[in-house]
Amino acid sequence: MKIISIQNNLGIPKYKQIIQSVEKAIAEDQLSKDEKLPSINKVCLEFSLSRDTVLLAYEELKKRGIIYAILGKGYYVKSLEVTQKHRVFLLFDELNIFKEDLYNSILKHLGSNVQVDIFFHHFNATMFKKLIEESHGNYTRYIIMPTNLVEAPAIVKTLPVHEVFILDQTNAELKSYPAVFQNFVKDMYDALTQATFRLQHYKKLVLIFPGFREPVGMKEGFLRFCEDFNFKHEIITEFDQREIAAQEVYIIPNDRDLVSVIEQSKLQKLTLGTDFGIISYNDTPLKKVVENGITTISTQFESMGEIMAKMILQGKNEQIENECSLILRNSL
Repeated sequence: MKIISIQNNLGIPKYKQIIQSVEKAIAEDQLSKDEKLPSINKVCLEFSLSRDTVLLAYEELKKRGIIYAILGKGYYVKSLEVTQKHRVFLLFDELNIFKEDLYNSILKHLGSNVQVDIFFHHFNATMFKKLIEESHGNYTRYIIMPTNLVEAPAIVKTLPVHEVFILDQTNAELKSYPAVFQNFVKDMYDALTQATFRLQHYKKLVLIFPGFREPVGMKEGFLRFCEDFNFKHEIITEFDQREIAAQEVYIIPNDRDLVSVIEQSKLQKLTLGTDFGIISYNDTPLKKVVENGITTISTQFESMGEIMAKMILQGKNEQIENECSLILRNSL
């Protein structure tokens, strides 16, 4: 039984003909699960091909999860599902309501013929490295959220450059990779600028910035705005039941701090939007109704997922800045 067929002058690269031959053999039940494929040497000799050509085809099938390799023995059929175009490694920092929207959007727009495996590094550089090392060579595409890990660029560069896509945060060392990202400096600066007509009624702006998970661009954009528009300002690393002074505005990236600030304001019997103000980061349905509405600076995570999916399916190499907007509500 002949598994692989190669034709000259067909206009299709020979490594792709090998892939198509294996796919066809599986689809037509000529190959069953765990059955061994012809060895690389055998295919090379039969069709006068270089070892690299055959290896490229087998490795592509391996990345898609169709075959697997046993060291010293050869390649075997792993899956009878050959319709998958890509097998995607998706590395997030953490799971929250925003990342859930992003994940669901990526799945929706990639379609049913793409397998997506999701992992989380939890802002831990060791875990980040371990997950990428273990995934190397097992996927056709890698979507990676490097966050603010300083070690991330060097680790990312161990992967095939044409297979990597950067998501949410990028930096100068990753500019060569296609990406859908947030420009945190610009987003913070532009949003506060749009809110100037309300901010001018307050005496001081306070950014709660722990600095562990939050993008440093938020802090930079905040400082630029305060200096350019001559606002009295302060940056604190934690709220910790701080006494809220009259006419302060709190810019709050983390929702846990948002809860703490609101709880403290109730203890002090302050009215949000009158005695003090709040600008939160990333919108949720709950923020539309809490305290008659929380003003937010928010990107469109569903749009980010859609753009990323289209880039992968269409093979585009672009760096796209995702849109961000200020949503004004009664907290300011």
